[in-house]
Amino acid sequence: MATIKIPTPLRAYTGGNAEVNVSGATVSAILGDLTTQFPDLRPHLYNGDELRNFVNIFIGDEDVRFRSGLDTEVEPGDKLRIIPSIAGGR
Repeated sequence: MATIKIPTPLRAYTGGNAEVNVSGATVSAILGDLTTQFPDLRPHLYNGDELRNFVNIFIGDEDVRFRSGLDTEVEPGDKLRIIPSIAGGR
């Protein structure tokens, strides 16, 4: 089983949990398990069936976009993080 760290703004949709145990062999399966456990989180991560552009998923310190994206394999014990992009400023 892997764990996924939930950023503070999204914890309202995970019952206040900062970290959630998730299962799955790929990032896609992990996110599927996460949104099954916490369905209210899904619209904040997905636009329809597509992961929102501003949602970044990391395994350790590596962005999965530079591996195989949502098809990136996840090993038991891996630590994933959701990191939303921040925009703004001047």
